Amino acid sequence: MAATQPLAQATGRRKTSVARVRLYPGEGRFVLNGGRSLDDYFPERAYRIRILEPFQVVGLQGRYDVHAKLEGGGLTGQADALRLGIARALVALDPDLRPALKREGLLTRDARVVERKKYGLRKARRAPQYTKR
Repeated sequence: MAATQPLAQATGRRKTSVARVRLYPGEGRFVLNGGRSLDDYFPERAYRIRILEPFQVVGLQGRYDVHAKLEGGGLTGQADALRLGIARALVALDPDLRPALKREGLLTRDARVVERKKYGLRKARRAPQYTKR
């Protein structure tokens, strides 16, 4: 497996998803939720491109192995949480990478979450249909 001590670790969040990310020296392998690969966990190519973006921006693809535990939400939330976690771990590893990652918007936490449903309404804001008679 990997070294016992990670080089850097960070947490990424999006919607209700949480990704706890650890970076180890390696060849760019991903171990998600104990043993699944990136291709296995995220079969959609668009998710993989988004996840690998922090490495591409700083030119470090293939230099670190990523071990992550993903919880909550769906694939989109987990992919974006993993992306933020990787970017934060890279900054923890080398603070000089921060400006490049920040310029690309990779260190910004997307705070949009589903609005709660209010009583008396059908959804968060949708009122019941009005009937005259």
